[in-house]
Amino acid sequence: MFSVSLMPACAIATLGQENGTLAWLILAGVTATSGLMLWSPGRHTPMQLRTRDGFLIVAGFWILLSLLDALPLYILLPIHFVDALFESISGFTTTGATVLAGLDGLPNALLYYRQQLQWIGGIGMIVSAVAVLPLIGVGGMQLLRAETSGPMKDDKLAPRISKTAR
Repeated sequence: MFSVSLMPACAIATLGQENGTLAWLILAGVTATSGLMLWSPGRHTPMQLRTRDGFLIVAGFWILLSLLDALPLYILLPIHFVDALFESISGFTTTGATVLAGLDGLPNALLYYRQQLQWIGGIGMIVSAVAVLPLIGVGGMQLLRAETSGPMKDDKLAPRISKTAR
């Protein structure tokens, strides 16, 4: 599902006649293929997640999506992969830190993409997933507990997890 989020940047690159339209499409394909490979083996297996499973899924989301989302920056900019990974993680954590110089000179598609990463991080990758997981038969409250910090983590925020995500 995350591969769909690469399409606006691809559209911006296409409409602005920027280099990299093919790269955005390839990266969306890589992301979609990765997701399908992880999803398809267990799609027909009913699951009951425990809190420990939720923590593992949260860690997996952060690691895998940070690595995948560093790829557009690495491919389309002349930077090292570690710098691209820093930008990706910085976006997801909404810290606003950057290692890039001359942001005004970046292509519009990349500027949009960097802001989109911060937006996704701001609403929470896991909260987004929690809204979708019940649709595919996986409970989401364990993920929400793993992502939530502080004294509110054990309180039920809403009767239905999809309402909490909204």
